[in-house]
Amino acid sequence: MPLVALAAAALAIGFEQLIQWKYGPLGIIAFVALSVGLKARNTAISGLGAAVLVMLLAQSG
Repeated sequence: MPLVALAAAALAIGFEQLIQWKYGPLGIIAFVALSVGLKARNTAISGLGAAVLVMLLAQSG
């Protein structure tokens, strides 16, 4: 079980670094808002984070 938790944490940190490298500080703020909103089951915060990430993805594509 600790190995699974360690692997999940490493994957999350790697994904965070990728978002920050590609989309800058706004990307990391949006990712944090999305993850906090999902964990707290708050649709407003998670929706805001998702919308900002979508706008950043659409801008770069």
